[in-house]
Amino acid sequence: MRRFAIAPERIEGARVHFDREETRHLARVLRLRPGDAVIAVDGTGRDYTVRIETLGDTATGTILEVATRPYESSLAVTLIQGIPKGDKMEPILRAASELGVVRVLPAIAERTIVRLEPGRWRDRARRWQRVAREAAKQCGRAVIPEIALPRPLGEWLERAEGADLMLCLWEGESPPIGPTLDRAAARPSTAAVLVGPEGGLSAEEVAAARARRWEVVRLGPRILRTETAGPAVIAILQYRFGDLHGA
Repeated sequence: MRRFAIAPERIEGARVHFDREETRHLARVLRLRPGDAVIAVDGTGRDYTVRIETLGDTATGTILEVATRPYESSLAVTLIQGIPKGDKMEPILRAASELGVVRVLPAIAERTIVRLEPGRWRDRARRWQRVAREAAKQCGRAVIPEIALPRPLGEWLERAEGADLMLCLWEGESPPIGPTLDRAAARPSTAAVLVGPEGGLSAEEVAAARARRWEVVRLGPRILRTETAGPAVIAILQYRFGDLHGA
């Protein structure tokens, strides 16, 4: 059945109220009709089998079954991503969502090229949240990652403190990631990854991360693009400590 993402507040008792965007997709794209069944995902780990009842400006349906999906990784990864230029943030969010990230904190770093007014940042964040929601829906996740409003990098460094494992990627003088992971707790439950924008992080930003006890590491002999680095590290972490190891 087709899967749709809904906000938890759109569930009232045994009824589901779809928003205008999902209703348009239901009616105009998929051409579903009253009586058809779909899966509604509330973003918190529950799947609802829903029979469509009405198709107006906003569709409604009746819940037939509720299931809790135990498919989220045991490793909760937060990605602090230096905002890249253009549309590069979107493939980062798609890949990170598919790989099980739970939170993305877009960071305005020293070398961030894009500078917008607060209202335009909110528009970007709404667009990014839709991208993450669609990616989570398409790959079968029941939890939709949180995409925060962009903030200065220093604020996000403070917020991420306390994770079991905190990795700052830097192409400068830094040890490889392998030995750092070998020294990590046998089974960390939370991890944070920091990736700079184009041009990477400045030496001052790396020093600020080190002062907050982030592990500064590099991935290997090649310098990865900003849209490659974050998903690459998330995949490594999910293989070592999460749900990509096949066990």
